Amino acid sequence: MSRRLARRPRMPMSHAGRTPPFATPIYRNPAMLRLLALLLLVLPPLLAAHEGEHPSAAPATALGASAAFDGDGRLWLADVVDGRVRLRQSGDLGRHFGPATRVNAEAEDIDHAGENRPKLTFGPAGEIYVSWSQRRPKKWSSFVRFARSLDGGRHFSAPITVHRDRGEATHSFDALAVDGAGRPLIAWIDARDHLAAMQAGQAYAGLAIYYAWSDDRGASFQAERRLADHSCECCRLALVRDPSGAVRALFRAVSGSDVRDHAYALLPTDGSAAQASRATFSGWQVAACPEQGPGLAFGAGGVAHAVWYEASEGPAIWYGQLDPGHAPRHMLKLGTAGARHADVASSGRRVWVAWNQLSADGYTLMLRSSGDGGISFGAPRTLARASVAASTPQLLVHEGQAYVAWNTAAGFQLLPAERAP
Repeated sequence: MSRRLARRPRMPMSHAGRTPPFATPIYRNPAMLRLLALLLLVLPPLLAAHEGEHPSAAPATALGASAAFDGDGRLWLADVVDGRVRLRQSGDLGRHFGPATRVNAEAEDIDHAGENRPKLTFGPAGEIYVSWSQRRPKKWSSFVRFARSLDGGRHFSAPITVHRDRGEATHSFDALAVDGAGRPLIAWIDARDHLAAMQAGQAYAGLAIYYAWSDDRGASFQAERRLADHSCECCRLALVRDPSGAVRALFRAVSGSDVRDHAYALLPTDGSAAQASRATFSGWQVAACPEQGPGLAFGAGGVAHAVWYEASEGPAIWYGQLDPGHAPRHMLKLGTAGARHADVASSGRRVWVAWNQLSADGYTLMLRSSGDGGISFGAPRTLARASVAASTPQLLVHEGQAYVAWNTAAGFQLLPAERAP
């Protein structure tokens, strides 16, 4: 179990992505795995986040990976090996991968946790965009890095730091999307305002969300702008293009006395002010970061399908359709104790939700699907099992069909969400 179990305030934490000394035995020792599962099943999550810092617990192996389909239907996979983001492609739905390309020629200390894995997406002219979080020498500090390829992945530009702020503080948990005009946008969790408040002797709950975009296909980025104050410290962001072509974010926020519900915001690129609206209303109060970010997808009619984790009445994964400023519609509790790290995808009126279910036997990859736009869902189904460490599942849609990308210590799998006829 990770050091994120330590509580605030002023409790030492592991750096995001750094493995605590005891993480490897837990993931590789069956007895310890059973103990971990038992604790998750009978106790509410014990969570943590040092003020202004970001804990994490990546397993010893670099399991954090991102997958995406390009415009020609090829599957691409980005992961981390020896301090470099490795990019590979497959023409047979992940059964075989071609030779790897190194995105960054020089090794960096790259975060590779499931909640903070390298990100991968494509531009309208076949551009390949990759971002990642680089851990800095100073404790708790990190930079958001970015590289692009304009020749189909054969060569990548030298990595750049996206933000102008070079303060040795948290700039991490990056999320990457391309808007309808083809501009890459990156959002991340940022500690600069929290640290400034501390230096001024003022209170500042959580951290902040900043973002930046590029008008020149990723050659450079506009100066970053603050999207929202008071975000959770170490839950991943969901960043998705909506049907209008704008990019929207869903993220865990901190309000009141450590209430950690979610907020929803448009990322303006026209100079207008950003404004976040409350999106979930569980009222879950916890003075810590659960390290469980939300998922977001748009379906028919522009419906914003979301999944999230909260534990106001016990650990649970929820589905709902966002109605910013009000409680989500058609809410459904998908998984309870042991359910973690969910994702959602949609195509037309089809909706799929996948998550990891932890038990004494290891990890089970679960899925539920809806054919009526999320009004109702079928029974939970098991897609795969793993007795070794497993990363956060990622749902992908290609030609109207959904797939789950799942990386475990035993290897990468791309699993169809629907049974073969």
